Amino acid sequence: MGQTRRTIAAGMLASSLAPGVALAAVDLALIGQYGVPEAPVTVFEADDGGLGLFDHGQPARRLSPLGAGRYAVEGGGELLVTARGIRRDGAVLSRHDFGAEVQAGIRRAVRADPKALRARALAATPPKESGQFLPADLVDLATIDPTIAFDIRYAGRDNFMGLKLYERPAAWLQRPAAQALGRAAKALAAQGYGLTIHDAYRPWFVTWMFWEVTPPASRVFVADPAKGSRHNRGCAVDLTLHDLATGAVVQMPSRYDEMSTRSYADFAGGTARQRALRQILRDAMVAQGFEIYPEEWWHFDYGDWRRYPIGTKTFTELAGGQSGL
Repeated sequence: MGQTRRTIAAGMLASSLAPGVALAAVDLALIGQYGVPEAPVTVFEADDGGLGLFDHGQPARRLSPLGAGRYAVEGGGELLVTARGIRRDGAVLSRHDFGAEVQAGIRRAVRADPKALRARALAATPPKESGQFLPADLVDLATIDPTIAFDIRYAGRDNFMGLKLYERPAAWLQRPAAQALGRAAKALAAQGYGLTIHDAYRPWFVTWMFWEVTPPASRVFVADPAKGSRHNRGCAVDLTLHDLATGAVVQMPSRYDEMSTRSYADFAGGTARQRALRQILRDAMVAQGFEIYPEEWWHFDYGDWRRYPIGTKTFTELAGGQSGL
């Protein structure tokens, strides 16, 4: 969603992408984030199958089970599992789903008057741009590859705002980006995976709405409408993987559109399997000219995005039909 670079620094405990010995259920249940959103403590599965821990921005350390919900922390100290979280070196840290908490706050604020918010966004003026731009040539991604599936969250209410923002479920990209996406889809199909698209071209007024409702502390995840977003230019795509055999969407280290550090492209938490799948998606997209977006594992920018202007057309206008809102 956003356009400001941030990263997490946390060394992995093993380099292999292949998971090692499966964790016990009690250990898997400990995987998560604790403490405060500004500096969370993360418990994760290492690539070799053990448990690790890192403080935000710090190197990872091994957790070794001592029995009865107790773990030794590499380098000294002990972690104790409690009813609401963990106790570490005497400090009690509650377990949190930081992304869900931010989303709940945004939805409470939006609920006040969503129609007025949309009206203000449609009346707002996009930034004026100068320079030579390529003409827009947006392609419907449904025409690109039969293995591509769609879960357009902003066409319904299953999104961080809880509002229907698009008039219809559809996705468009500028032609070179769409063709590159098709090549990525073919490469992934050979590995047994398909692409599930969540978002692509986004009208500028929706970017305005995102910025307006997002708390300043979380605006790293949304684009400043004064600059426009790469989605507005039709050169950004939000997507994940699904299993071609079952159609099931895979599990990644965070949910789509989650406003937390778990969404960062280099987040070292979650399970080894989740990180391996994230890497498969990344490799396929980068190989076709897409750029990794540091704050969001699901977001990829096509290399030529700077050559296109900010787009304002609604989905109704693109489809040449009548609004369903």
